[in-house]
Amino acid sequence: MDHDSLSTTQVYYRVGEERRRQAVEKVTAMQFDRHGQRVWRQAKAFQDAERLRHGVGEVAVAYGRCTEPSNVQAAGTSCPLRFRCVGCDHFSTDVSYLPDLEAYLADLLRSRERILATSKADDWAKAEALPSQEEITRVRRLIHRVRQDLDDLSDDEREQINQAIAVVRKTRQVMLGMPRVRQPFVDLRPERPT
Repeated sequence: MDHDSLSTTQVYYRVGEERRRQAVEKVTAMQFDRHGQRVWRQAKAFQDAERLRHGVGEVAVAYGRCTEPSNVQAAGTSCPLRFRCVGCDHFSTDVSYLPDLEAYLADLLRSRERILATSKADDWAKAEALPSQEEITRVRRLIHRVRQDLDDLSDDEREQINQAIAVVRKTRQVMLGMPRVRQPFVDLRPERPT
């Protein structure tokens, strides 16, 4: 809406409940588990009570949703796998997270190259920091599977999904803010006089 700050838009922008629900149902129909298997083929059969139960038992993570009980209880800040979501059965994603998954893959690849180029670190430190080839492969496979299902849609269905994605992503940004995997560390060093 051409504001410099998202908080300005948050003051007055609201997505209506009915519009949000329709968008969520369309996007939910294209939900995938960590293996790239479709999770919800029958989104219309998803009853209101089940929708509430499902929403209470999950938490938003950077690339989808997590149902791991201790992480849900901690509001998404206590992942026992240190946010290696694509390796966890408690993780699911949907087509609206595709840009986030692609950005995550690019970040993994950049990190891998940067760490491999670092010569001033012990081997164990590099091994701990290095994104695994398995994680990279899993993320690539998941992205490929989501894209493949999008490509299988007719032009009209794809346009409807794209509109639903836009609504869901807008709602996610305005209402919740994008979840972060890790909070930035505060610089506790006192300012030194020059």
